[in-house]
Amino acid sequence: METRYTPQNIESRWLELWNTKGYFKPSGKGEHFSVVIPPPNVTGALHLGHALNNTVQDVLVRYRRKTGRNTLWIPGTDHAGIATQAVVETRIFEDEKKTRHDLGREALVQRIWEWKDEYEERITTQLKSLGSSCDWERQRFTLDPICAKAVRHAFFNLFKKGLIYRGKRLVNWDTHLQTAVADDEIYHETVMGKFWTFQYRLADGSGYIPVATTRPETVLGDTALAVHPNDERYKQYIGKKVLVPFIGREIPVIADGILVDPEFGVGTVKVTPAHDPNDYQTGLRHNLPMVNIFTEEGLVNENGGRFAGLTIAAAREAVAQAWEDEGYLIEVKDHEHQVGHSDRSKTPIEPLLSDQWFVKMDNLAENAMEAVRSGEIKIIPERYSRAYLDWLGEKRDWCISRQLWWGHQIPIWHCTTCSESDLNTAFGERDDIYWFRSETEGWLICSQSEDLAEDSIAGHKLLRDPDALDTWFSSALWPHSTMGWPEKTETLEEFYPTSVLVTSRDIITLWVARMVIFSQENMGTIPFKEVYIHPKILDGQGRTMSKSLGNGVDPLDIIEKYGTDALRFVMASLCTDNQDVRLPVKLEKQADGRTINTSDRFEIGRNFSNKLWNACRFLLPHLKEAGALQRELPPVNEDLLALEDRWILSRLHTATQNCTKYLEEYRFAELAQELYRFIWDDICSSYLEIKKSIINQAELDEVKSNAMVILSQVLKQSLQLLHPLMPFITEELNGILFPQSAALIVDAWPSVESAWINAQIEETFEKVFAVVEGVRSVRGRYGVSPARKLATVVKTDSSDEEKALQSCAHIVVELAGVEDLNISSAATKPAFSASIVVPGGELFVPLEGLLDLDAEKERLSKEIAKAQGFATAIERKLQNDKFVNGAPAAVVERERVKLATQ
Repeated sequence: METRYTPQNIESRWLELWNTKGYFKPSGKGEHFSVVIPPPNVTGALHLGHALNNTVQDVLVRYRRKTGRNTLWIPGTDHAGIATQAVVETRIFEDEKKTRHDLGREALVQRIWEWKDEYEERITTQLKSLGSSCDWERQRFTLDPICAKAVRHAFFNLFKKGLIYRGKRLVNWDTHLQTAVADDEIYHETVMGKFWTFQYRLADGSGYIPVATTRPETVLGDTALAVHPNDERYKQYIGKKVLVPFIGREIPVIADGILVDPEFGVGTVKVTPAHDPNDYQTGLRHNLPMVNIFTEEGLVNENGGRFAGLTIAAAREAVAQAWEDEGYLIEVKDHEHQVGHSDRSKTPIEPLLSDQWFVKMDNLAENAMEAVRSGEIKIIPERYSRAYLDWLGEKRDWCISRQLWWGHQIPIWHCTTCSESDLNTAFGERDDIYWFRSETEGWLICSQSEDLAEDSIAGHKLLRDPDALDTWFSSALWPHSTMGWPEKTETLEEFYPTSVLVTSRDIITLWVARMVIFSQENMGTIPFKEVYIHPKILDGQGRTMSKSLGNGVDPLDIIEKYGTDALRFVMASLCTDNQDVRLPVKLEKQADGRTINTSDRFEIGRNFSNKLWNACRFLLPHLKEAGALQRELPPVNEDLLALEDRWILSRLHTATQNCTKYLEEYRFAELAQELYRFIWDDICSSYLEIKKSIINQAELDEVKSNAMVILSQVLKQSLQLLHPLMPFITEELNGILFPQSAALIVDAWPSVESAWINAQIEETFEKVFAVVEGVRSVRGRYGVSPARKLATVVKTDSSDEEKALQSCAHIVVELAGVEDLNISSAATKPAFSASIVVPGGELFVPLEGLLDLDAEKERLSKEIAKAQGFATAIERKLQNDKFVNGAPAAVVERERVKLATQ
């Protein structure tokens, strides 16, 4: 074995071997276990969140593969319509100062395909570097022909059922990208703006009603002025007319108790149904006209009168100035408020009345909700079910159209001149084409299987709908489109529904809920049986990792520095039941001059790898000498077992039992902790230290041989348990230690032999190691050399404790460096002793002769005086009525706790 473990020397070799041997493919045996990867967006490289997500998936897949399941993990990437187009458009403008309109649709799409090819290859390389044991021959892309066919069929089926319709609705409009975006693709920022109060003058010239707004420019689109029906200040105006400033349009004063809060502002609300979601709902309630005043580019249109052509920001300033100039302005104040921004362009969202395509969600949402309510789908942790059910419970129709060029173009053709007879003549024999007449847009023709030519209907021109589908439409089909739907494939028959989905809480509504909807609609069943929601990784300050903050961590940097197994171990250890986990990040300069973001946390994973490697390297010659590395490991001679042998075998099978349980229950942090404790603490730090003299003895007697057999079994089974988490080092060590055995990736998961588990022995050894650690802590506290043998007294709580610890006295002597050990329930504390409470009793270490007694007394006196001074200061603070009554209750309570714990 190499002196040092160098992961870079072995990882690529094992990846190639696993793939070449076909280990990533389904075995064709056993009950199926299938997973589809949450497809990374081809917008760029993977980040640490992807590393966590794919580590968890691979741990599950490797575990299930070892338990004999017929395992399939399908990889792939997502075209991410709006995100990818935004990135590429930005790059083109930065490099060439050209917009998408300068290039044209075909040329821009070609540029995005080139981007996709580059980044898909990079993402695939990263996923493979992480050890992801996917069936790479089945890799899919949401715009590839197989997925595209599924999209066409799904759209066609919904359109034919009347579940997809076109309508004019208020949408979130990104004026920079010039497309609608979903509510879930918006973030809100607090911005400092203004709160203008102005006059809405009565049409009869009898006075005015005050109104306040943060958006003066939208007054141009007002179609009503709302007051509360019970507000005595304004009741007399209900039903009267006011004039829109600068436009002259008469609009009604309406009563609305839903929109208006009489306690807020001046108690009135201007209603702009075409540019505010609350106003839009008010407009529907009162049957108000909806006047759109903005273009898709974010300019004021012809409905804005003299302000037409201005940008939204410029119009805001111009209208406010005109109010002041023409006597409308009452007052203006600074005002902090929340403004929605597009997650893709980072620009403010503009509510806009627009013609869009929608999916009717009522019944579809109800069916998806029932799947979770009934337990047919289990979401883990269960608390995330609430977000799923609450969002679907709103049953808002889903806007599926985007004004983009990259993505699945909507398979609808418009014809305003043809008749139904023309349609029957052209398509009457085909069941893959369906048409519907819109009152406002003529015939809408949907083709399930192929694009239609402009001249498909003689004498008429068909125009393809220019919009693309929302990215989440194709992503929602992912579980079954990747398996070949709408064809009835063997893969679907064998592996659908999938077993589990591993994802982040961020996309429970965007993706998880919609996959359930589409699977129920297309497949008649659920897409997965369980959904595991893993935590989100934040930096040490609790911030999201991002390029703009400069706190993102590149998984490949971590792999290069620490190794893949170290990265995977830390990722799994972060998978607690918490919603978010923090990973402190620091900048570090590398030998090649690069500066990377990393974290000291990854040292734990690397140190764990090194500890395991060094233990195996130490044992290898002894195991060879004893002939304990055969394919079929020799049995343990139970007649020769010492107490510590029974303990390590009990711990081995307890650890196996726990690891199996944690994997079944998605408790990955506890899995990592269990393996770390067993391998580092139990095997390396305890058992090997106890048996070191036997291991190192020159003579290979039956005691040493039996110890080597025990160690070979312990090591083999430990590598099996650790493999799903740290596949590379375990596979390498298995090949070195057990060259005749099967590869760990396909070797059977170890079974629990309950007969070896002895809870009493394990409990006794916990107490023994607590005594050992107690003696070691005394050495550390008082600077006593490890070479100095210590006298030690253990006063046990009972005679049973005394008997149990006495049976392990030799272990305390060996590990703690003790020469005079007294264990008794009747023991007393020797003079001038350090004392430590341990489980089952108290530990005393006499210090006379080891320390300068006078100096130690002086040190302790100083510590006591310091603590008393601290306590006195807190007491004074708590006796101060001004502090107790004026400070926050939590602060006062914190001071009381400090005093009580001094």
